[in-house]
Amino acid sequence: MAFSDNVSILERDGKTFYIVGTAHVSQKSVDEVREVVREVKPDTVCVELCETRYKTLMDDSQWKKLNIIEVLKQGKALMLLSNLALSSFQKKIGEKLGVKPGAELMAAVETAEEVDARLVLADRDIQVTLKRTWRNLPFWKKMMALGGLVESVFTREEISEEELEKLKERDQLSDMMQEFAKVMPEVKEPLIDERDRFLMSKIEEAEGETIVAVVGAGHVEGMKQSFGQTIDREAINQLPPPSMTVKVLKWLIPAIILSLFAYGYYQRRDESLEQMFWAWILPNSVLTGLFTLLGGGKLVSAIVGVLAAPITSLNPTIGAGMVVGLVEAFLRKPTVADCERIPEDIKTWRGFFRNPFTKVLLIFFLATLGSAIGTFIGGAWLASIVVD
Repeated sequence: MAFSDNVSILERDGKTFYIVGTAHVSQKSVDEVREVVREVKPDTVCVELCETRYKTLMDDSQWKKLNIIEVLKQGKALMLLSNLALSSFQKKIGEKLGVKPGAELMAAVETAEEVDARLVLADRDIQVTLKRTWRNLPFWKKMMALGGLVESVFTREEISEEELEKLKERDQLSDMMQEFAKVMPEVKEPLIDERDRFLMSKIEEAEGETIVAVVGAGHVEGMKQSFGQTIDREAINQLPPPSMTVKVLKWLIPAIILSLFAYGYYQRRDESLEQMFWAWILPNSVLTGLFTLLGGGKLVSAIVGVLAAPITSLNPTIGAGMVVGLVEAFLRKPTVADCERIPEDIKTWRGFFRNPFTKVLLIFFLATLGSAIGTFIGGAWLASIVVD
């Protein structure tokens, strides 16, 4: 059997593995997956899916179960917004090429059933991956990553299927991964490297003598490097505790601000005390309220943000974005129907703003960003008054 260069064949301990590298929005990948599975007739087909993604791929009604209030309370808003932005980018490309994102994985599932092969969901749970990735990023890089994803949703740059297929070539992928590692190494490790090892380990454990694995082309080289190695999946399947730096900073920044107030009060006791209060309140309040309004938030939400920001910025347990988001969610009351429209609405900027569910997420993000900028400006302004 002769296959294209997108198929890597590995052998070990009497087992043969056919690793099919795909593009997630490519019709050629869909056709190639069907061809390989039908030709090989494997004992097992492994796919780059976890249980959560499998259910979402096979059943769009999973969106009905989203609860915006719970999303905000559990601190999942930024992760969900990132996931939606990435999904939107894939959907937009797939729509241009006439292919549903993940169609090659669905083809693998369907063809596995056709040839009576076992199915193995070989990927790490998406929630673990997102949380490990998110936890690995400093705050400002989270904002940069999310901003880049949101920007990608609305870019007008066209991409052809020929260009998409070129991205699957090993040399180009290697160069891309190296550049990615330089720009954002904190993301590459949990998002790609750990999953390379996890996927290969699960695939090697699959039952039978002949196994076909369908994975994104970007994982193939890393998986091959992990082939035959002993991988501790449990270690990379755990949520790491927040770093000591993060824990310290959450309390250190409020402590510094309060110390500046105390120092200024006891040392000066003049009109500068009023200046200190305004130096802290104005940047926090104005930027939180302004960013909320710029995102199309309700006036009531902006007012709540204005009032809450100077206080929440001194409270490590709750942020202005959460307060504003909860108010916005209460006022907009996203429905099940709104959740059902998310896959369609996230394709465009207008859709993001029109859908009450995603609108609340955007308001949360913008209020959080405004409050963070306000905190740094206010802290610097306050310090300049105290030491003057």
